[in-house]
Amino acid sequence: MDGWKPERVWRYRPSIPRRIPRSIPDEWFNVLFAALPSNRDRVLVAFWISTGVRASELIGVRQPDVDPGQQLISVVRKGTRAVQEVPASADAFVWLRLYQQEVHGQVPHGRTQPVWWTRRRPLRPLTYHGAHRMFERVNASLDADWTLHDLRHSAAARMVRGPKLTLADVQWVLGHAHLSATELYLTPRKDEVVAGVLAHHARQARECSQPMPPPPAPGYNPASLDVLFGRSS
Repeated sequence: MDGWKPERVWRYRPSIPRRIPRSIPDEWFNVLFAALPSNRDRVLVAFWISTGVRASELIGVRQPDVDPGQQLISVVRKGTRAVQEVPASADAFVWLRLYQQEVHGQVPHGRTQPVWWTRRRPLRPLTYHGAHRMFERVNASLDADWTLHDLRHSAAARMVRGPKLTLADVQWVLGHAHLSATELYLTPRKDEVVAGVLAHHARQARECSQPMPPPPAPGYNPASLDVLFGRSS
């Protein structure tokens, strides 16, 4: 008889599928952004949703790290501690300018001074926990449960859907060490799949309901008529 061989572990401990990162749908994000009470909160969320940087990375930005002319901000990556320039949207820099006008003359300036400050006096540098509490209050007003890290997931999902951005581009912006971490964002959300399939069925129904054009009269070239009326041959 053959000798006894131990069973493989994976038969009794099957692998668990990796969880799809939770991103905020665009319609929900618009509601959330409209509920933000101040320009400081709006510029923070605008940078998070357009750059995909981690919440702590954005909170650590110093005044010289912002370059509106190039639409870049410099952040210290959480894992490698390397400084990386990350592009941001033009809207984020517009909100930043409005916020800077509000705190002008109220906060110190210098190369080591932070960009973000508390709203309550005396003004102090904003911490991660302060930003977290701000987002909790917005969630409570909307009866929602989004997190600051969901903004990073949402930015990644938006960039992955961009037709002109490659997966390697998104990996670089997010600061992922491995491309497999970025590939997770290729999986669509359930609501996106449902909406896409329903739209597909609606297009099929419209195409089936359209009557077929009658055949051309004898002597007319069908290809010429297609060009004349803009139909695909």
